[in-house]
Amino acid sequence: MRIAVLIPCYNEEATIEKVVKDFRAQLPEATIYVYDNNSKDRTAEIAAAAGAVVRKERRQGKGNVVRSMFRDIDADIYVMADGDDTYPAEFVHALIRPVVDGEADMAIGDRHSNGSYSKENKRPFHNLGNQLVKTLINRLFKSNLQDIMTGYRVFNRRFVKNMPVASEGFEIETEMTLHALDKKFSIVEIPIEYRDRPEGSFSKLNTLSDGVRVLKTVFRIFKDYKPLAFFSFCAVVFLILGLLVGIPVISEYVATGLISKLPSAVLAVGFVMLATTSLTCGFILDTIVRQHKDMYQLMLNKAGQ
Repeated sequence: MRIAVLIPCYNEEATIEKVVKDFRAQLPEATIYVYDNNSKDRTAEIAAAAGAVVRKERRQGKGNVVRSMFRDIDADIYVMADGDDTYPAEFVHALIRPVVDGEADMAIGDRHSNGSYSKENKRPFHNLGNQLVKTLINRLFKSNLQDIMTGYRVFNRRFVKNMPVASEGFEIETEMTLHALDKKFSIVEIPIEYRDRPEGSFSKLNTLSDGVRVLKTVFRIFKDYKPLAFFSFCAVVFLILGLLVGIPVISEYVATGLISKLPSAVLAVGFVMLATTSLTCGFILDTIVRQHKDMYQLMLNKAGQ
């Protein structure tokens, strides 16, 4: 069984040697790939000296790196981890087991169940953002996942070769989780220990900008994969606005038989028409999405996966 360890990297010279050697010790039979994403330091040189296969990805952003990894690398089992030494390599066997046994298409390294992330992470807004995204996605897909945005994952070939990567940055983890939920890939969460970056290693995450990008991804998935719910919500909002503007007009007409607030009447009618249009769009797009899901499953069947 061919195992590929995928490590996207940007300026990780302080930690990449240890990460490569740790995974080599745990998985001596695996091929370890380090994708250098325009690092300004010695990340690529150190990774190669440690025994990794080093490749370059010129398009900046973790999502772009993952897209190239999934497209280029051929294996049976794919292990993805960060190059910052925050994910202990010794947990990789627990993550691989359910994928090898056919119990999961994707195994997720859960940092939250045992409290290690909230304890080790020194950025409180990251904890808040993780909880917000987790709540939104679990409600949207009626799931009960504990860690939506972890970077420590194991996939089978079926998932990797049928995952259309649209994200460019750190929202890629959220996109992978959403894709698995929407396309009915099986997910297993394995509690892991998380440790903060060691001294001399610096996070590339920007709490505000990357948080906004993650929320945009959730919004896009909500609109694209749950259009009936999305446009029904829009329709309810427009209908409420129409009623708020239109009720005084109707009351005046019932009492006097006249309409003196013509602009309000036109605005109310406009809101109601928008509500009707939104609901119609929701029904049409929901039908298209259901047909797309059926075609996707047929494509998987024809591919013999």
